[in-house]
Amino acid sequence: MFIQTESTPNPATLKFLPGQTVLEAGTADFPNAESSDKSPLATRIFAVDGVTGVFFGNDFVTVTKAEGVDWDHIKPAILGAVMEHFQSGQPVMDGNQSTASGHAEHTGEDAEIVGQIKELLDSRVRPAVAQDGGDITFHGFEHGVVYLHMQGACAGCPSSTLTLKMGIENLLRHYIPEVTEVRPVAV
Repeated sequence: MFIQTESTPNPATLKFLPGQTVLEAGTADFPNAESSDKSPLATRIFAVDGVTGVFFGNDFVTVTKAEGVDWDHIKPAILGAVMEHFQSGQPVMDGNQSTASGHAEHTGEDAEIVGQIKELLDSRVRPAVAQDGGDITFHGFEHGVVYLHMQGACAGCPSSTLTLKMGIENLLRHYIPEVTEVRPVAV
C-alpha cells in the first residue's frame, strides 16, 4: 500500500491519500481524541503523540498537529497508523455510524433561500475545499447572514477568513441577493 501526502493551505494540517475509499458518503470530523470513539481509524491516528484533529473525506484523511510539533517527527507514525488500519480489515467507522451530509437542517420562511445556499455550497465550494483537505458546511441563515462551519484543514487555517470573505461571501452574494454576509461558527 502506498499512501501519498499533500500539504494544505493550513501549515498545521496534512492530507493523507491512501489510494482507496475512506468514506462512501459524507465526511467525519474528529476535533479531538475524545470524539474518535466511533472510528477505529481516528482512534489509531490519535494514538500518535502530537495529533490534535482528524477529518475524513471520500478518499482522504486530514490530520492536524499540535503547535510546536514537527511533521518530520510524526508523519511516519501517522503513515504507519493509516497503513496498519487499512491492512487490518477493520471498518473506518464502527457499526452503523452514519456520516453527516454536513449541513444543518433549516425550515421556515427562508427554506427556499437556504436550499439555494446549500446547492451552491455543494456544487461550487465543498469540492474546492475538499481538494485542500477540508469541508465547509451550512450551519444557519438569519437576517441575511450565512453561518458556516469549517472542518478539517479549513478549521484554523490562516487563509480561512480570506476564503470566507473574498470567496464564499462574494459567490453567495452574487447568486443570492438576500445574502449580505458570511460568518464562521465553531460547533
